[in-house]
Amino acid sequence: MRWWTSRGARASFKRDEQAKLLLQGVLLWGREVMHVFDQGFASSFWLGLLVAFSLRFVLRWKKDYQLVDEQGQRRAAWKIARGKRGWQQRLVWDCRRHQWVMASILALPVTHPDHREQPLWLVVARRKGGLPWYLLTAEPIANADDAWRIMFAYARRWQIELTWKENKSELAFQSPRVWEWEPREKLLLLAALAYAFLLTLLAPFYTLLRRWLLRRYCHRTGRHCRQAHAPFARMRMALSRLWQSVPPHWESLSGRGQPTVSVTML
Repeated sequence: MRWWTSRGARASFKRDEQAKLLLQGVLLWGREVMHVFDQGFASSFWLGLLVAFSLRFVLRWKKDYQLVDEQGQRRAAWKIARGKRGWQQRLVWDCRRHQWVMASILALPVTHPDHREQPLWLVVARRKGGLPWYLLTAEPIANADDAWRIMFAYARRWQIELTWKENKSELAFQSPRVWEWEPREKLLLLAALAYAFLLTLLAPFYTLLRRWLLRRYCHRTGRHCRQAHAPFARMRMALSRLWQSVPPHWESLSGRGQPTVSVTML
């Protein structure tokens, strides 16, 4: 994790920090990975940056933003796809609402008005009862399977959103009640250390320990709680209740005068 501030002597800008992370990804992986971006990055500047580095990307485009269709006309994305039937339909799992939905896929060749030399594809994913996704990519698309692959790559974004949700709510990343940068950075680093510790407990090696903690200190009943996937939040709550019921025992080391901590787990 990296931290930055918009105030004080170490002030920076959001786009500059994002560009640094993108450049780091380029140096580490090149075209071995596919970068997934939400609507906040739908702009000519960011698209030009991705094209300049020749990256593989999936960028959710805003429906009112213009693109150039096959006839060379500049139109909004939703107008380019208007009236065109999907290539294929299938049932897909909506992990956000935990249900199966009927979805269709369509891909159209387009270009951007400011980057006409770069051929792009506009992948339109429609589902019953929801708004369509307009996904812009430079990946070659020859059939419906290629278009589905782009749609499912973007759908993985929801797991990233859940990660930020857990960090902001469970570990209070969004609520440090200090204004100075140095104290705030220390609190965020402590939260990042706790986050890394909780992630290690999700490893398969700690399966038995994790089951015991969840069963004893964060037991849940009911259909909704049994079906909900929230291992990170439950692990944090289980550890909190464990240390409340069995607080750490402080004792002094003989001859040194320094405190040490011993925690009894069982």
